[in-house]
Amino acid sequence: MLQIYHNNRCSKSRLGVQLLEASGKDFEIINYLQKVPSKEELQNIIKMLAIQPIELVRKNEKIWKENYKGKELSDAEIINAMHEHPKLIERPIVINGNRAVIGRPTENISTIL
Repeated sequence: MLQIYHNNRCSKSRLGVQLLEASGKDFEIINYLQKVPSKEELQNIIKMLAIQPIELVRKNEKIWKENYKGKELSDAEIINAMHEHPKLIERPIVINGNRAVIGRPTENISTIL
């Protein structure tokens, strides 16, 4: 089943949910601000996305700018920051089996349906 890591306050995330609804496929919404992914889940998502952890960070978030920007961080430290502050996780993330995409732009989601 498809999964979408979703933040209802984000317009791109809401568009991602709409696209999944329109696809007619079953999917699960994971509100990652309430059900924070474990560090292991984040590592798995990063692996499925085939990116570096820093590429999953929302670098314009106040938390990032005030606490992490400009620092030399290991991948583990970046993952820990996202786990501690889930607002830092880029959204939406859609997972289909062992594949995942970041839904920015929203059209990216179509590539794994």
